[in-house]
Amino acid sequence: MKTFVYKLRPTPAQGACLSETVETCRQLYNYALSERKTAYRERGESIGFARQCASLPMLKRELPHLQRVHSQVLQDVLRRVDRAFQAFFRRVKAGTTPGYPRFKGRGWYDSFTYPQWGNGVKLEQGRLVLSNIGAIRLHNDRPIEGTPTICIIVRKADGWYAHIVCDVAPSPLPPTGRSVGIDVGLESFATLSNGVQIANPRHYRVAERTLKQAQRRLSRRVKGSNRSRKARTLLAKAHLKVKRARRDFAHKIARAAGQ
Repeated sequence: MKTFVYKLRPTPAQGACLSETVETCRQLYNYALSERKTAYRERGESIGFARQCASLPMLKRELPHLQRVHSQVLQDVLRRVDRAFQAFFRRVKAGTTPGYPRFKGRGWYDSFTYPQWGNGVKLEQGRLVLSNIGAIRLHNDRPIEGTPTICIIVRKADGWYAHIVCDVAPSPLPPTGRSVGIDVGLESFATLSNGVQIANPRHYRVAERTLKQAQRRLSRRVKGSNRSRKARTLLAKAHLKVKRARRDFAHKIARAAGQ
């Protein structure tokens, strides 16, 4: 399996639909979590994924705004709730800190999933066509390989992205007959057994001043204000830049070592 990430270029109307879809999924997640919690507390009854999924058509009649979201996207929200409880019970059984599933506040739910490619999502004439949202332009910087199976729409600090999971046949690299040991450290990014040291670029330290300024700007804003929202976005973008720099450096080192 390989995931291809593409930056989306939605129109203002499409961006509003994407935000509305995420918010609807967040509300459904909290509703499903509350339903399970209430059923167990009041009746000692456990509600599973199949039962909640079967009640979804009735819930869509009671809440018409759910009908604006593709049915499989809504089912995936219920599956996320089920996975959260499965992980909770697994931790309880293992004797570790369980961490009961939490409700998702605003800003804590930033993605929705089309679990079956071709059912509500497809690529057509260089655009990503999403059910009930439309054909969205995307920054197609690399071709898709293999067979698409799943599409996850993710909201990040700098916009919307499509994560397309594809079933790709493995293509192992030819053996070189050489081997090397790697020691990952703090003073250097890595030290190889042949004596080569790879310097640590320290992306966070380089960006620390910018991060501090963005954090101070946010702390001075009134919570809930428009200026606070903008300052929070700038801080998130600064952290996202550091994250991408680290990942890019690791990928480049790994590719150089494999050549």
